[in-house]
Amino acid sequence: MMKTTRNLVGSLLLVAACFGSTGAQAASWQCAPFARMISGIQLFGAAASWWNQAVGKYGQGNVPKAGAVLVFKAIGSMRSGHVATVSQIVSDRIIKVTHANWSIINGHRGQVEKDVTVVDASDAGDWSKVRVYYAPLKGLGMKAYPAFGFIYADKTGATPAAAALAG
Repeated sequence: MMKTTRNLVGSLLLVAACFGSTGAQAASWQCAPFARMISGIQLFGAAASWWNQAVGKYGQGNVPKAGAVLVFKAIGSMRSGHVATVSQIVSDRIIKVTHANWSIINGHRGQVEKDVTVVDASDAGDWSKVRVYYAPLKGLGMKAYPAFGFIYADKTGATPAAAALAG
């Protein structure tokens, strides 16, 4: 129990350091380790591989929920895919995510972005294509990225945020 508490406190301090930075951030983050740390979803490797790894371990679907991880497919310009943790539901087609290593900020990648807008750009409204806020443009990026969907914290589709509210 003590080890778990110590690990949790350490993770929270690390997250606080990322979000509390006023200048250039000391850490350079990749999306997958950052999403794993803040979502609690214990998957590893390239971001796009999380979708198949989650089968049988975690719930999956095309409905965004706070605390779920949105998994982007690997494409030419994003060979490892991308993962982002849902921080807020704005509407049925707009969410906010917290993620790392997306925008170029202060001349480099690896930055953490909190509560940035993601819009469902799919024709079917199933989150299979998304547009993401891009800091250099100060708005949504022009490209729609293909996505697998959302991974939830457990097999039932509950997320840590939903479990905390229910408990």
